[in-house]
Amino acid sequence: MSRFWRKGALSLALLASLACPAWAVDLGDLIGVVGGGFLVSAVAGPLNDFINTVTFNKGAGNQSATKVVPIVSLGDGTHIGAAQVSGPKQAVDRTKAVAQLETSFQDRLRVKVLIPIDSENPIQRFRRVQGVGVSAVIDLRL
Repeated sequence: MSRFWRKGALSLALLASLACPAWAVDLGDLIGVVGGGFLVSAVAGPLNDFINTVTFNKGAGNQSATKVVPIVSLGDGTHIGAAQVSGPKQAVDRTKAVAQLETSFQDRLRVKVLIPIDSENPIQRFRRVQGVGVSAVIDLRL
C-alpha cells in the first residue's frame, strides 16, 4: 500500500473512531475495537521494526519473537493504542491484542494491567496468552 493511501486510511480510521461516542455504547465499543485494530494493523510492521531497532541500538535488544498489536481498553470508553508483545514465536503468533484494565489501588494509585489476549474483540470473549509479555506501549497523539 502506498504511503498516500496508508495515511488516508489511517486518517479515515481515526475520524471514525472519534465519532464513536455519539453512538450507543455497545456499537461504539465494537466500532472502536475494529477501527483501532485497523489503524494498528496498518502500521504494525514498521512500528515493530522501529522498536526493535531502537532497543537494539540502546543495548536492550529482544531475542524473542515480537509483533505490534492493538491495545483494547476495557472499562471507561474506547481508546486507541498499540503494544509490542514478545515471547516464544508460537505464543506471539496467537496474540491478537492486549487488553488493558484500569483500576485504582487504595484510592491513591492508578493501576493499568496489560494482558496479552487471543482475540481482537474482548467484548465477545478472550483468553490470556501465556508466556507473552508487553515490551512497549505506543500512544497516538491526538
